[in-house]
Amino acid sequence: MRRADLEHIIRAAAAIAEDDDIIIIGSQAILGQFPDAPVALCVSIEADVFPRHHPERADLIDGAIGEESPFHHTFGYYAQGVDERTATLPDGWKDRLVPVRGPGTRGATGWALEVHDLLVSKYVAGRDKDQAFTATAAALGLADPATLRTRLAATALDDALRPIVEGRLRADYPGMRADGS
Repeated sequence: MRRADLEHIIRAAAAIAEDDDIIIIGSQAILGQFPDAPVALCVSIEADVFPRHHPERADLIDGAIGEESPFHHTFGYYAQGVDERTATLPDGWKDRLVPVRGPGTRGATGWALEVHDLLVSKYVAGRDKDQAFTATAAALGLADPATLRTRLAATALDDALRPIVEGRLRADYPGMRADGS
């Protein structure tokens, strides 16, 4: 997916949900802060979104422009209607959202996760594709490891999961000690 594709999804989701503010929480949120993100970070053909003011309408988005919809078959990408609990995010994430506006949004605004919040959600999810995403972002220097550590500390996690997630972070930033320095 490229930035123009994300703008198209924002425009379509806004029209469907009758909400001009669309939150983007999946991997393609990277296109908010990095409109020309490297292809390695843009391999997903879906954008995880929900309407900011009408989150209950996420199912409408999923049904109209979701996977296997005519929209998906026509354009080769789609939106997945989700809710904010889909991703585990640090406290304060809503205050750091990055606006996505452009000719393709036609007046609607996408609100993408800030890169550190996005990466924390990927470290928590921990699937193979998430680990590949975080490793690529780390290799490209797109995030500050100290900020990631601070955001991770501000994320509600089960006590058993926290050391696992911290280990994933240290794997991408080998110079980081267990105490975060």
